[in-house]
Amino acid sequence: MAESTTGSHWSLQTDADNIAWLTLDRQDAPANSLSERVMRELDIHLQAFAVAVPRGLVLLSGKSNGFVAGADISEFRTDLTEAQALNLIEAGQRVLERLEALSCPTVAAVHGFVLGGGLELALACRFRVAAGDAETTLGLPEVNLGIHPGFGGTVRLPRLIGVRAAMPMLLTGAPVSVDKAMRLGLVDRVVERSALRATARELVLVPPRRRRGIPLLDYLLTLPLVRHWFAAQLEQQVARRVRREHYPAPFAVAALWRGAGGRGRAAYALEARSIARLFGTPTARNLIRVFFLQTRLKSLGSNTQASFQRVHVVGAGVMGGDIAALCAWRGMEVTLQDREENFVESALTRARHLIDRLSRGDADKAAAATGRLRMDVAGSGVATADVVIEAIYENAAAKRALYASFFCRMKPGALLCTNTSSLVLEELAGDLSDPTRLVGLHFFNPVTRMPLVEVIRGQQTAEAAVTKALAFTRALDKLPLPCRSAPGFVVNRILTPYLLEAMLAVDEGIPLEVIDRVAVAHGFPMGPIELADTVGLDIGVHVGSVLAAAFGERASPQCVHALVAAGKLGQKTGEGFYRWVGGKPQKTIAGAATLLVPADLEDRLVMAFLNEAVACLREGVVSEADLLDAGVIFGTGYAPFRGGPLHYARELGVDKCLTRLKELTTRHGSRFTPDEGWERLR
Repeated sequence: MAESTTGSHWSLQTDADNIAWLTLDRQDAPANSLSERVMRELDIHLQAFAVAVPRGLVLLSGKSNGFVAGADISEFRTDLTEAQALNLIEAGQRVLERLEALSCPTVAAVHGFVLGGGLELALACRFRVAAGDAETTLGLPEVNLGIHPGFGGTVRLPRLIGVRAAMPMLLTGAPVSVDKAMRLGLVDRVVERSALRATARELVLVPPRRRRGIPLLDYLLTLPLVRHWFAAQLEQQVARRVRREHYPAPFAVAALWRGAGGRGRAAYALEARSIARLFGTPTARNLIRVFFLQTRLKSLGSNTQASFQRVHVVGAGVMGGDIAALCAWRGMEVTLQDREENFVESALTRARHLIDRLSRGDADKAAAATGRLRMDVAGSGVATADVVIEAIYENAAAKRALYASFFCRMKPGALLCTNTSSLVLEELAGDLSDPTRLVGLHFFNPVTRMPLVEVIRGQQTAEAAVTKALAFTRALDKLPLPCRSAPGFVVNRILTPYLLEAMLAVDEGIPLEVIDRVAVAHGFPMGPIELADTVGLDIGVHVGSVLAAAFGERASPQCVHALVAAGKLGQKTGEGFYRWVGGKPQKTIAGAATLLVPADLEDRLVMAFLNEAVACLREGVVSEADLLDAGVIFGTGYAPFRGGPLHYARELGVDKCLTRLKELTTRHGSRFTPDEGWERLR
């Protein structure tokens, strides 16, 4: 290299061919993101390049984990006025316009995550070369924060690959693999990571001829009359997934296309004004809050150097088998035990299919993960395991007998974890010689898709064991929620009154579809009746009985007991409240959307949910409101745009919630009596 200049975050090297190599390596963060200071430094370099034009400019990352993860979300202040937000966005747009306007060839050499503002930065370059490995993903996930791209992404992406290919990325925020990016024309070259620099140099020294423009149909969709029609189609497509009042950002993306079709200076101005408005919406504020809640959960257990190489799982049912598959997928050697070989073999077959799906066509990766998972009916893996996970059926006596059979063979310091969904640890630890090593790890079904794991601490559980369990959960790339041992813990505890209220409404003759529709309209990912069928009605009855024993008898819906007695347990038996065909409930009432909804049905469902969340906080099942909100969002899918149940209750107003609970108590009974903990939310 001929000369080198280093700034706070960007370092510049100019080689003998007068190619400028500009590398981003944020000094104050483990991953690159576009802070205001990073953008200012980039602008200083670009202004210099506009005066003394190099032969070419290559943008790279100095981080091993990726190019740029997006804008620095920690700078997203919720008190920004629309005018302040507009100024910030327009300043960022000007920087990337300066990059795009350089007269020399510009190349983004990318690897790992290329997301949000990172992809917008790459789009402002003339060429893009990407590392061809599974870790490289490109996307614009801003809609997941209640906004949309603001540095020109809504304009440059459709202009590069066509609006039909661009809109799925913009409307859903879903990233694409590097192979798909190549097929779409989003990148110009895919090479081994070691060849990124050489390929970038080649693109500068011998720039390829410009590619053909977008397909004719995509061009036609930019024309005024046609784009209005296309925008309406996009809005209809989005409306099938989300409600405009809950998630306005994807509808705003469609409106941008209607307004300018991604053409001209007006398109950038519309984008800036639109995102500035979105920043001020409750949805954006709450989704940004949820992002930070997720980051907080990810940080738990990070202060330990614990290593997890071997895991032994006892119980080869759906949960145990899937937990074993997940551990193997995450690089651990796993032994799976059950009473008979046929039980384990069935779980291994399921695990192989699960690992194949996770591998997304990478046969070598799938084979390696499958090779780490083996049958162990004799339970010999207990002696060498760092973690032993018990995942048998919910019976305290059976679990205690199981622990007695192998606990003495576990190596010192190994964790004993139970996947119980409702039993308190104190009841399970009674016969253990060292109860300090027992921790609850409550996974949710389906294991590979549900992000949350409740990490349960019993009265005798050692702090070191909890810390280690948190770290193990993170090693599985799950979000750990620390909880005190209590009946139902957090997620099942809060869901149960909500589900019971829905079933009492069924007993009253309110149609299933109406109940589910009201819950989904509030923001639940699925209705309570469909959820009960999905979980299994027998499991729901069991959890309900555990909670009834702990907190006193609650109203007992007749409908669910009748279905369980008839063997209709929900999705797993093909029939419960609904009939299930092809994994989907058959909702059969014609014109259900127009059926009259009882005026207080939404309040009955939601206030039962909120009141129990308040009780959990008061009892210290979770130590603070933010953690409880995070657990409920990631454990149940509850309305991220509301920021969590306790946050929503505060925004609604404690006095309003108390008044409504008292009204429901008068009308429907003592189950709506306000919990004493409401005063803590003021």
